[in-house]
Amino acid sequence: MEILFYRRQLEGVFTVAKQPMLKFIKLDRDMPSKRAAETRKEDFDEIYAEFAAAKAQEQSSRCSQCGVPYCQSHCPLHNNIPDWLRLTATGRLEEAYATSQATNTFPEICGRICPQDRLCEGNCVIEQSGHGTVTIGAIEKYITDTAWDKGWVKSIQPTTERSESVGIIGAGPGGLAAADMLRKAGVQVTVYDRYDRAGGLLTYGIPGFKLEKDIVMRRNKLLEDSGVKFVLNCTVGVDISFDDIRAKHDAVVIATGVYKFRDLGLPGSGAKGVVKALDFLTVSNKASNFGDSIAAFDDGSLNAKDKRVVVIGGGDTAMDCVRTSIRQGATSVKCLYRRDRANMPGSQREVQNAEEEGVVFEWLSAPKGFADRQGAVSGVMVQRMRLGQPDASGRQAPEVIEGADYVEDADLVIEALGFEPEDLPTLWSQPDLPVTRWGTVKAAFTTGETALEGVYAVGDIVRGASLVVWAIKDGRDCAEAILARLNAKASIAAE
Repeated sequence: MEILFYRRQLEGVFTVAKQPMLKFIKLDRDMPSKRAAETRKEDFDEIYAEFAAAKAQEQSSRCSQCGVPYCQSHCPLHNNIPDWLRLTATGRLEEAYATSQATNTFPEICGRICPQDRLCEGNCVIEQSGHGTVTIGAIEKYITDTAWDKGWVKSIQPTTERSESVGIIGAGPGGLAAADMLRKAGVQVTVYDRYDRAGGLLTYGIPGFKLEKDIVMRRNKLLEDSGVKFVLNCTVGVDISFDDIRAKHDAVVIATGVYKFRDLGLPGSGAKGVVKALDFLTVSNKASNFGDSIAAFDDGSLNAKDKRVVVIGGGDTAMDCVRTSIRQGATSVKCLYRRDRANMPGSQREVQNAEEEGVVFEWLSAPKGFADRQGAVSGVMVQRMRLGQPDASGRQAPEVIEGADYVEDADLVIEALGFEPEDLPTLWSQPDLPVTRWGTVKAAFTTGETALEGVYAVGDIVRGASLVVWAIKDGRDCAEAILARLNAKASIAAE
């Protein structure tokens, strides 16, 4: 018995020695190489290189495989991160992709644009112990990009086609995630969208240096090849009524996002050259990433070239605007934010990238109004701030420092102050569509079901402006709820 006991001990030591994981003690965190700022600010290509296979395996092997994976629990989709890290570390990449896509409809997109520093990577156990987090986002991107290159990503081929149909209003990440899940079950899906290309903010809101557009377009094509029908350049309430969509389908999903600009109503805001962030980004994406001819870009109205640019805001949209302005050839770019760096809502990684590219941040600064010269903006009237007592959100509230006002010269001012929902009940002639006091659609948690029979809502139109990964989760959850409803109705009809 004693000999057998020691033999098992030795076998255990041998197994540990062969352990492909837990290498965070020996290996440092390493991100894919980043192009030099002077080079990358000349184009709209992504700034990070791809991991090589050996490097992806090495960085995956740093995972501690902890018993309670906080990376997974803090991911809105609860992706099986430790599992696909281990599979990548051991060279089983096709299985890693299968595990990744089982819970995430668009892993290559989340790997590029998710704020990992606030979600999975920010809650990595080895990060908390001082060893540097696993590079989860870069590995997720590598896995799925490899899957596309190897031909592992296939269009949906349902085992059985169903007669029921679902109409989805909005071709953003929430709507497309729902479309994907419903098609896998054989449901007939039609997506209606106001723009000429599907993808929503993935296509026209997020710049190419964070998400190259061919990545989005190939997903759109995959959905088309899978049988999803797209009705584009279609504005609900104008080109087709909401009632007509409801009449055509067994269920309807509202996934419009929030596009209404949040206006501060400051003095001088009507001056030429004071523009909205989404207008600026949409035109830039069309012109710079798709080569479309856009009058507002060509005439300089929504083009930062040779201009002194001031961006107002501290979120990720503001970061997109400042970095886009640099690439368009602005003479200077400044960002005004009313709190300090530690309290800004945007990704710290994006702030660092922006600073490397030449953006100047004016912390604790808020706009008071706009100066103009013959109707065109000439500057932003700025008031200096300090942080006072915490407000209802728990963050220190900014307070004005009296007598510290100044004017920041500007030829183009971009307001990136967030978005609000449009008035859908009025626009769609649906007074019974329930909305909150903020204008978002009231929908049940996890299912997206509204008070209107067969009508669901997902993503930002329910949550308010939020993350792409939350919209994907909502779309997937809603699709499951719709399938349960359709199956229940089919079961009753069969009795």
